[in-house]
Amino acid sequence: MWSAAPVATVILAVALAAGVFFGVRTTAHWVYWNDPSHRDQSIAGWMTPGYISHSWHVPREVVTEALGLPRGPKGKGNLNRLARLQGRSVEELTAAVEAAIAAFRVEHAVGDRP
Repeated sequence: MWSAAPVATVILAVALAAGVFFGVRTTAHWVYWNDPSHRDQSIAGWMTPGYISHSWHVPREVVTEALGLPRGPKGKGNLNRLARLQGRSVEELTAAVEAAIAAFRVEHAVGDRP
């Protein structure tokens, strides 16, 4: 193939590599989030707003608004860093996020997921 069409061979190799990369990444993500131990995890300081929203299955905006983060680009850092930047405790942020999640679930009639 290389001698007949070197450019096409390179394009094919790059496309195959990208397909394998994104396929493995998607499969790993699916396996991780379908593990019941990763659902509704107790909120901890190491968690990022995105991780919390995935684990608790709520829109990211619910978590970012509870943390007092601006809309737009993703908030940087985990709860420990955000608490330090805001001069608040991790427990205070955790309580705010848990209250926002509970309010969202009541408002949208979201119960425990199977």
